[in-house]
Amino acid sequence: MPFDRVNYVLLLGAVGLILLGYVLMLVDNATNPDAVDSTLSLVVAPLLLLGGYLGVAAAVLWGVPRDAGPDAPPAAAPESRRAAPIPDA
Repeated sequence: MPFDRVNYVLLLGAVGLILLGYVLMLVDNATNPDAVDSTLSLVVAPLLLLGGYLGVAAAVLWGVPRDAGPDAPPAAAPESRRAAPIPDA
């Protein structure tokens, strides 16, 4: 199942949210003298991380047909491209 452009855009946005969450957590812990009780590293960054990981799941599952389960009827096989038989002369 190849991805479409939409899948890649969603995946890129989700990875961006994950990176932003970790960077905010790192910067806040490095610059704030009381880093343990900071709202940025305790609330905002984890919410960004959660959104990013949920976005990765959505990007992977986007566009999967609903009848792709094991009970789905098999897809029609394409017709063979054999050459027509040569008629007897």
